Order: sequence, then structure tokens, then C-alpha cells
Amino acid sequence: MTRTLAGLPPDLVRQTLLDAAEIAATKSLPRFRTALVVDNKEAIGFDPVTAADREAELAIRELIGARFPEHGIIGEEWDAKSSLGRFSWIIDPIDGTRAFITGVPVWGTLIGLLVDGEAVAGLMAQPFTGEIYMSLPGEAHYHRGTERASLRTSSVTELSRAKATATSPDIFEVTGTVDAWTRLRRSVLTTRYGLDCYGYALLAAGHIDLVCEAGLKDVDIAPLIPLIQNAGGVVTTWDGDRAEKGGNCLAAATPELHRAALDMLNS
Repeated sequence: MTRTLAGLPPDLVRQTLLDAAEIAATKSLPRFRTALVVDNKEAIGFDPVTAADREAELAIRELIGARFPEHGIIGEEWDAKSSLGRFSWIIDPIDGTRAFITGVPVWGTLIGLLVDGEAVAGLMAQPFTGEIYMSLPGEAHYHRGTERASLRTSSVTELSRAKATATSPDIFEVTGTVDAWTRLRRSVLTTRYGLDCYGYALLAAGHIDLVCEAGLKDVDIAPLIPLIQNAGGVVTTWDGDRAEKGGNCLAAATPELHRAALDMLNS
């Protein structure tokens, strides 16, 4: 596994993540809890997008493109830019647009760095609360104003003690995985819905023990993988494979809990 920056200066990567999140916030935060025009990207169902999503991603793309013109860029709202080498950035300008349009502050800006397709650095920023969860190889930190703390997942190893989350029960209906999710949900201590990317950040901080999702896009999960792994957690698909490309994904605080959850999902 790569899990290195492959020669990129860590300070430059760190500052790029922070600067990109800051510039994205200038497009998203002024629109939060205001009257919004919401478009639906799906002919059947509801996949909302707003001007804030589109403009925030463009701002991030411009910043990254200026600093790393040969790097690829994969985004939620605009066509991918091919990489001329090993590096690509992956962006979800507003992960949790449903939360965004309903005034709930659990949406976030996701930005990650891929080396040879593997997520090695990532950030989740929630500008309304002022929180930043960020990870580079060997480190995972939380920032809020002048507050700074290292992130560490919990030590929970048993499903019966696990606090779990999933974005919505609807995602399991759409993907035909209701039975698997129901088995897992019934085996854990408690379940909370509706946290989107914020749930993964809370897992990295030790407040939640398990995140189970189905039908994710690559932009939904790839930037969060370094955050979870470098805080001590495990994240894979339900098949136990790497999760950078999305699909059905499971993140857990410990290897033991991850194994138990996978066994329950696949039993």
C-alpha cells in the first residue's frame, strides 16, 4: 500500500487542503440557511445540487489547478481532469446536499489526494461550525479556531457495544441491501441516521464506532479514508476491498469491530 505522498511536500499538501476548504466556504457558507434554487440531477429519485455545490467545486479546482497543473482532478459536479502522472485530487464540494438545503449543519466539504489511485491525504471541513478534520500520512487532526487535537478512534471491538450510523435507510432500499443492513442494525447498541460525511469524522474522533453505507460514489468516501485509517480505524467495501471507488462501504473503529460487522453483513 502506498500511504505516502510520493515526494510531494507535506506542508504544501496540508496548506492546499486548508486553502481549498477556505475558498470553498466563501461559496457555500453565505448560501446556507437561505432561500435556494435546488436542481435535481436524477430523472427518477432525488439527487439535489445547488449553485453552491457547483461554484465551490470550481473554486477548489482553480486553486488546485494553479498549484499542481499536472495533477488530475475528480469532482462531484464537473467532468474529471486527467492526470499526467501519479497524482489526482478528489472533491465533493458539499457532501450532504440534502442536509445543506434543509439547514442541518452535518454537510461538509471533502477534498482528498490520491497517489496511484490510493487515498493518502484528506480533509472534511464544516464551515458553519468551523470544524476541520484533516489527515496526512501518519497524522490525523481536528481543528476548530485555536483548538487542535489528535484524532483517535474508539477501542470498541464488539457489535453489541457499537454506536453506528448510516446516512439514511433509503440507501439500503435503493441498493437491495436492506436485509444485510437490518441484521447489522439489530446487532449494534444504537443507530443514528442523517450524518453524511460528519459521521465518518465523528468515527475518527472516537464518538461513533461504525459507519455503514451503500451505493456511495468515489467522491463520497475517498477523501475520508486517510482520516479513518490514520486515526486507527478500518474502512473497506463490504467485500473487504479498498473503498476508494465507492460502492457499499463499511468503516469501523477497530479491526475486530470491522471484522464482526463484515461477517454480519455477509452472513
